[in-house]
Amino acid sequence: MPLVAEPRRPNPVLRLGVALAERITGPRMLPARLLAWYPRAAIGSGVLEALVAHDEPSARLLKLVRVTASVTANCAFCVDMNSFAHDRAGLTDAELAAITGGDVGAVGSFDHRERLAIEYARLVSSTPLRFPEALQAELRAAFSERELVILATTAAQVNYWARVIQALGIPPAGFTQACRLPDASA
Repeated sequence: MPLVAEPRRPNPVLRLGVALAERITGPRMLPARLLAWYPRAAIGSGVLEALVAHDEPSARLLKLVRVTASVTANCAFCVDMNSFAHDRAGLTDAELAAITGGDVGAVGSFDHRERLAIEYARLVSSTPLRFPEALQAELRAAFSERELVILATTAAQVNYWARVIQALGIPPAGFTQACRLPDASA
């Protein structure tokens, strides 16, 4: 159950934005609905979401970063949303399982750049932030400066949403059953 209830009469412009978001995503977007309590946050979050990278350096690489950041931030809603349509981005169920608790090194389908991006997303999404010099050198050798900025901002965007969603107690929306956080009670 969320920490706060939806506003009864959200701003009409925000109502339109939420309707558009839900038309695009399918499921009800509770995060957008709750942000309507503070329209500046809703608008800022909407702009952030509208400007994220979708296919550069590749849809597959960005999906790996988003799912990894979601899992590392331990955000069930984010994992649910960001693992949706993983197959369209070229990810397999085995690759998702490796990211959510398996051994990424044991999955032969990840190339060197993908393994680096996964490691980088984990570090961007962990506290405290630490980026070993050896990893930085590998990242510089494997990615352009533009690609590094895209990977960093993609992981950071997921972390922004993870913090807001978790702080407001928003449950998964039911995008997919393909990927879930490991059960901590097991």
